[in-house]
Amino acid sequence: MEIRLYQIEDALAILDIINYNILNSTALYDYKPRTLENQIAIFEEKLKKGFPIIVAIDNETLVGFGYYSEFRFREAYKFTVEHSVYAHPNYIGKGIGKLILENLIKLAKLQKLHTMIGVIDAENQSSIEFHKKFGFEIAGTIKDSGFKFDRWLHSVFMQKIL
Repeated sequence: MEIRLYQIEDALAILDIINYNILNSTALYDYKPRTLENQIAIFEEKLKKGFPIIVAIDNETLVGFGYYSEFRFREAYKFTVEHSVYAHPNYIGKGIGKLILENLIKLAKLQKLHTMIGVIDAENQSSIEFHKKFGFEIAGTIKDSGFKFDRWLHSVFMQKIL
């Protein structure tokens, strides 16, 4: 398994993972699948701001990715980032998320960031437990913060002080 920085050639494989999650899970609160152009633009904006995007490659196949970017837009939040980690549905439970999150934490420390935030749908208990293994703690829950699949969803905010 190789972890490396994102390249634009990775965008299509990432788009497949993103759109799978949009259509089949509450990992993303989007309703409609993204276009390739939209996904590339989202990542270009993150890269321009100096935030990393990393990918996991297994036998030349992109099997996961992760990134972090600003948590909020006020200057005082500049040492806090919100992260995202995704694995291809056929590779969940195979240690990909672990490798990606370990690397994101290392990169955040190298950038002298102070806090990482994860915003996780409350139904996703496996992700909550996964984050606890890395020292993330539940900082709070915002009830009825999203509406998807004809039901209200709750957002769990998890925090790790770096």
